[in-house]
Amino acid sequence: MSTGTIYALSSAAGRAGVAVIRLSGPGAGPALAALSGKSLPKPRAASLCELAHPKTNAPLDRALSLWFPAPASFTGEDVAELHIHGGRAVIAAVLDALGTFDDLRPAEPGEFTRRAFEAGKMDLTAVEGLADLIDAETEAQRRQALRQMEGALAGRVALWRRQIIKLAALVAADIDFPDEDGVPGGLLGKARPGIKDLANELEAELVCGQKGVRLREGLEVAILGAPNAGKSSILNALAGREAAIVSATAGTTRDVVEVQMDLGGYPVTLADTAGLRDASDEIESEGIKRALARAQRADLRLVLFDATLPPDPQAKAQVREGDIVLISKADLSTDTPDFLRVSVKTGEGLDTLEARLRDEVVARAGITEAPTLTRARHIRALEDAIGALTRAEMAQEAELCGEDLRLAARALERLMGKVDVEDLLDVVFAEFCIGK
Repeated sequence: MSTGTIYALSSAAGRAGVAVIRLSGPGAGPALAALSGKSLPKPRAASLCELAHPKTNAPLDRALSLWFPAPASFTGEDVAELHIHGGRAVIAAVLDALGTFDDLRPAEPGEFTRRAFEAGKMDLTAVEGLADLIDAETEAQRRQALRQMEGALAGRVALWRRQIIKLAALVAADIDFPDEDGVPGGLLGKARPGIKDLANELEAELVCGQKGVRLREGLEVAILGAPNAGKSSILNALAGREAAIVSATAGTTRDVVEVQMDLGGYPVTLADTAGLRDASDEIESEGIKRALARAQRADLRLVLFDATLPPDPQAKAQVREGDIVLISKADLSTDTPDFLRVSVKTGEGLDTLEARLRDEVVARAGITEAPTLTRARHIRALEDAIGALTRAEMAQEAELCGEDLRLAARALERLMGKVDVEDLLDVVFAEFCIGK
């Protein structure tokens, strides 16, 4: 359990127009009063004040102060905020002044949010949503993180848990009151259809959840083909910059070259791989090995064939269902199979390729208004719940069914951070920056 009063710069480090310093804990109010030299402002109302060093009375800055008395604050504790000018010297002076208070200490990474979690202001899925919102780099990631932070996933999980409890109550009645008047018989049999329906609903959520994980982590698109098929040129054209070296010399690309892209609001890592052929040396052989490994785990693959040459057999052997097959250097030949023709030189097919890529990315990571799972631990917890529900639905004894329903509910509670997550908390909150 977090103790004491903490303080930290809560806005980004470096020079800025305004910087925010936050305090949380029982000493926040006295520290604010000492720095401003006046009584605490009205709760949740900005107040202009002159900040001075509590020991020397030297002026520090003219600032806006805000006061959030417990429990109506982000952390559930007394919270104070100082909105100061964002110069490095100003920030350093105010933090130095706060360091002179005996009952104040600098915050650890994620400590403000952890206190909010411990005070019941946020469940663990909301905490993770906040972390994802801070890290969001695309519009789709922002929307997904915001929904999770605002409790969309938590609400869905709470509904499933309530359904399990209702089903467990039926089974418990079958165990505890089998011969009581007014208790209908065969309650275990009546619970089974509801258990099966809920397991099916959670199975469907897993499919959607895989999209949520992909969106949070980003999709990988690998470019495959023979040497000199135009892979690096395609990567540079899609990236809009010279990210990979383009050369007529075969085997120029020896390692995987990555480019991060925002494709229609979705994060994509585009990977240019070594040309597929019988390697001429050990280094190229390693590059081809890495290319094949990267292609194997990619979410989507572009396979290129040179329009001026017969189809390369090694590249042809790599084509699998769902790949986008391209005919590169389309400006040099019109005699090509019925695949997407592209030419970096003339621009032919590039708009079509980008639109096709966008459609494929949305299909694999596209989100709807329904909340989705966004982390591997969410997936594992839901899989555990489904396994327990499946066993409960098949159980012949009411006692065994009831125990598996309890395990299913516990798996959902673990997803929310209610049980069995102590070892996880340090990892989750360590992802936050100091001051959040």
